[in-house]
Amino acid sequence: MTLAAAAILLFFVMDPIGNIPLFLAALKPVEPARRMVVVARELLIAYALLAGFLFAGGPLLGSLGISEPALTIAGGIVLFLISVRMVFPEVHGPLAETVAGEPFVVPLAVPYVAGPSALATVLLLTSREPGRLRDWLIAISAAWAASAVILLGSARLARLLGDKGITAIERLMGMVLVASAVQMVLDGVAKLSH
Repeated sequence: MTLAAAAILLFFVMDPIGNIPLFLAALKPVEPARRMVVVARELLIAYALLAGFLFAGGPLLGSLGISEPALTIAGGIVLFLISVRMVFPEVHGPLAETVAGEPFVVPLAVPYVAGPSALATVLLLTSREPGRLRDWLIAISAAWAASAVILLGSARLARLLGDKGITAIERLMGMVLVASAVQMVLDGVAKLSH
C-alpha cells in the first residue's frame, strides 16, 4: 500500500465529516469558550493512541499469537460493520454517547476519532509491512491533521453543509470503506490459502 493510499484510508476510517454531529452533541454541556480547547485536547489524545498502536501493535500481536491473515480478516469485518452503518444509518440516529459535563477521552478521542476500525487499520498496516513504520506514522499524521481541521471547524461546517450535506458525504465515504473492507477480507483469505 502506498503512503497516500494509507493516509486516505485512515482519513475515511476516522470519518471526521460523519463525526461532526456527534462532536457537536457531546460538546453541548461544555462552555462555548472551552469547546475548541476540549476538541484540541481530545484530538491530541486520539493521535497519541493511534501512534502508540503503530509502535506497540507488532509486539502486541506477537504476544497474543494473532497472525496477519487473522488480523486482516478481523479488521475487514470491523471496518465493514462500521462502514455499513455509515451507508445505512440507524432510524433513531447514530449511537451517540451521552456525556455529563466536559468529555475526557470518551467519547471524542475514543471511539469517535481513534475508534476500533482506525486502530485495527493501524495494526494492519504495521503487521503487513513492519519496516515502514515511518511511512505509516506520516500517513497517520496526515489523516489526523485533515480530520483535526474538519473537527476544529465542526460548528461552521455543520452550518455550511447542513444535515443533508453531511449525510451525503458520510454515505459516500461509507461506500468507499465497504469496498476497502471487502478487499481486506479477500486479502486475508488469500493469505490463508497460501
